[in-house]
Amino acid sequence: MILIAYGANLPSQIGAPAETIRAALSRLSDNGVTPVAVSKFYATPAWPDPNDPSYVNGVALVRTELVPALLMKQLQETELAFGRERTVRNAPRTLDLDILDFNGKVEAGPPQLPHPRLESRAFVLLPLRDVAPDWRHPVSGRSIDELIAMLPASEREAVRPLG
Repeated sequence: MILIAYGANLPSQIGAPAETIRAALSRLSDNGVTPVAVSKFYATPAWPDPNDPSYVNGVALVRTELVPALLMKQLQETELAFGRERTVRNAPRTLDLDILDFNGKVEAGPPQLPHPRLESRAFVLLPLRDVAPDWRHPVSGRSIDELIAMLPASEREAVRPLG
């Protein structure tokens, strides 16, 4: 199971963040990374500055023949194609794509697998449950429901389904 997180909180040349994400998923499909299941979109407060625009976040279960390093390269090329500029860490962005899990591999990377912070992020775990409700963390073995339950209620409640 290969899981990709996506997010955006700035418009791109395509349009609003949700439109950018839809276009990015289509571009990935054209480049050998086929979405098999896509979560609903979630609105998430910006962090670390909640005054920045809110994010649109989600997770896609994908199929690809690419190895993790080449998948990461494809994700970064897609980010660039949609205007991603890497400036300050956690700055607002037109598109963010991350590998969460790659068939349960545990590797120091790059890319580091599984994603090193996925279990502490409500904006990742809630949409991940949409596409992979039986997923377990490759290191801890905890279920998606266990990981979500471990998050502070305020963080879980801040992540709201869109539409």
